[in-house]
Amino acid sequence: MPNVLPKKAETYFCTPIRIDSDTDYYIVGFVPNATMETAHHMLLYGCEEPGSDEEVWNCGEMAVKDPSLKSAEPCKKGAQVIYAWAHDAPPLQLPPGVGFHVGGRSKIQYITLQVHYASVERFVDGTRDDSGVFLKYTTIRQPKSAGVLLMGTGGRISANSVEYMETACKINEDKVIYPFAFRTHTHALGRVVSGYKVSRVNRKDQWKLIGKQDPQLPQMFYPVANNLTLTKGDTVAARCTMVSNRNWVTRIGLTSDDEMCNFYILYWTEGGEVLNTKHCFSMGPPIYNWSRNRLNSIPDDASTL
Repeated sequence: MPNVLPKKAETYFCTPIRIDSDTDYYIVGFVPNATMETAHHMLLYGCEEPGSDEEVWNCGEMAVKDPSLKSAEPCKKGAQVIYAWAHDAPPLQLPPGVGFHVGGRSKIQYITLQVHYASVERFVDGTRDDSGVFLKYTTIRQPKSAGVLLMGTGGRISANSVEYMETACKINEDKVIYPFAFRTHTHALGRVVSGYKVSRVNRKDQWKLIGKQDPQLPQMFYPVANNLTLTKGDTVAARCTMVSNRNWVTRIGLTSDDEMCNFYILYWTEGGEVLNTKHCFSMGPPIYNWSRNRLNSIPDDASTL
């Protein structure tokens, strides 16, 4: 961030960098420059076009806005998440030979940093913020292309209840996907987030764990639980187990009083083609759940660690 001064809690700011379109770069690592006392979370978006031409803009949709700044999405065109950070997660180094292709002939011509300031207590004295992410990159072509599939839900959590927020999507592209890391994200009510590969054999679903974690731990990318591939016809499924002791309904939203349910799959493919599909979202409870999507043989331990 270019020394910004967030004035209200629950502010979302975005700032872009343009990448040289004459040179192909490959991002191979991410080093966060932030603390959870300053930033609730950060996202890096790859964009064909940024959401605004401004140096900084409001980008939290229904979140609190600084009236002195314009408001826009992180990307105007071609949005895809390439990195996410929260809860003092450590740096991320991609496996050897794996990189995010940016600039040059790629569809990512800009990278937009989004920072969520849940609290502004440390800025009341006029202190400014330069939170961000250092990128480790090379111009040497990497043989494996990195991609991220972001899974999540809408929905709501009833008062004093345990709620399963679930989503699932079928892989419809003729590509071989190699997941190597996963990341979970919720706010305060999340207890377990799990993600699976689901294959149907003789009308019975076979579930293989991609990853499972307590979202209150550092929200870093963890190695996958099993080495597996995703191919056309497979289903990816994710569940966030939410436990609410609140006397009111909690909805999916952008502030820390709301909730989020996200499961990120970080993967690689051979060559230059990653999934065209970047997101897998459902409407969440009470409208959507796995059973209504006709998934069966759901693991008994999907909500336990």
